[in-house]
Order: sequence, then structure tokens, then C-alpha cells
Amino acid sequence: MIGLPPHIQACLFDLDGVLTSTTRLHIGAWKQAFDDFLRKRAEETGDDLYPFDPAADYTRYVDGRRRADGVRTFLASRGIELPEGDPADAPGMGTVNALGNLKNTIVVAHMDTEGVDERPGARAYLQAAEKAGLRRVVVSSSANAAKALALTGLDRLIEARVDGVVARERDLPGKPDPATFLYGAELAGVDPASAAVFEDAVAGVQAGRAGAFGFVVGIDDAGQADALREAGADIVVPDLGALL
Repeated sequence: MIGLPPHIQACLFDLDGVLTSTTRLHIGAWKQAFDDFLRKRAEETGDDLYPFDPAADYTRYVDGRRRADGVRTFLASRGIELPEGDPADAPGMGTVNALGNLKNTIVVAHMDTEGVDERPGARAYLQAAEKAGLRRVVVSSSANAAKALALTGLDRLIEARVDGVVARERDLPGKPDPATFLYGAELAGVDPASAAVFEDAVAGVQAGRAGAFGFVVGIDDAGQADALREAGADIVVPDLGALL
């Protein structure tokens, strides 16, 4: 009924691009934050720093990663290294965390003004999984997962959440490390082999495979089906509704 092997007892869902259509908001926020930083950096150093490319840079350096990891990885692609700073650093302080917090400020403002849309089939799939008796956990690198779920009302269909806030509190490394998914399986009360991972990011699919989860579903909302398969997805579909 829900397109999963019979031994699966729990579903571990990424949020952006799987349950919600917030990817566009995140890409726009990253571009605004990075381009502003790169422009100021170029003025100070005279370096020729090309701007953030939404098509190439998002999936390669940012998608699926914890916020600070995405900042660090993207800046490395431009030959830039910043001090880590503190998670509470205010935007403009010149640290990895400060730049990540600037991005977060931007994306929260967009969520407040534009709202959050569900991905096609998300609600129907969660309802079907609930009816089938499967545990349902969101595993997201976003610190705004609770807000996005509440805005859509999908929070009523989710039993537990492992997001950027939880990962920071528990010092869990971000995807492609499987730590957050493993903790999600623990909260669901199942072994990884009995859980299915649902991911739209290559790093997330890699995490699902590295954690030896029972089934890994790739959600292709960015035209990277081949990359998701190469990363280890057992099946790739355009959205959750395609599994019903």
C-alpha cells in the first residue's frame, strides 16, 4: 500500500524537498546571505569571487547538511576559511556561525511572509503510514523544522523530530554521517534495518546507506535522480505520492 518492503516498521523523513516545498526558500536565503558576504569580501581583498550558483552550489555544498557545515563547505569552494565562532553569533560577526545565522534570519522571514507548502502526496503518505502502523519521524538538518511542520499542520502526523536544534544539543554530526537518522530510529524504537529513510539530498541518501537502513527512498525534486541512485537509493520517485 505504501511502496515499502514488508519488514519496514518506521519511516524517517527528511523535511525540505520531501514533506515540504521549502527548498526554494532555503536556496534563496543561502544566495542572499552568501552573495552579500562574497561581495563585501571581494571589496576588502580584491579577489574575484563568483556568486552562489543556485543550480550547482546548493546541491553540491549545502543541501542536506547542517547549517554550519554548509557554510564551511561552500566557503571552502571559494578558498575562504572563517573562524567557527559561537552558535549564538549575530549576523555580521565574520564567523561560520554568524553567516549561517544570517541565512536563518532570512529564511525565517520568508516563511513568515510566504508560508510553507506541502510537497505533493506528503499528507496522504503520512496518513497511509499511520494507518499501516508505521512510526513516523522527521530527521532534518533545519533548525526551523518545527515551524515548517506547524505551519503546514503536518506536525499532527509526526511522532518525533530530530532537527538542527536537537543535533546541536546532542552534538550529532550532520549528513552524510548517519548519526541523526540513527537517533531517529532510536526514538522510533526500531533497529536501522527495520527503518526506511526518505531523502531528496545526495548527502542524506549517503547517510541512509551508511547507516545500513532497511530501505532508502530518493525523492527527486531537483533533477538529480541519477545522483541519488549512485549515492545508494533503493528507489527514486518524484514525490511521496508516487509510492501510494
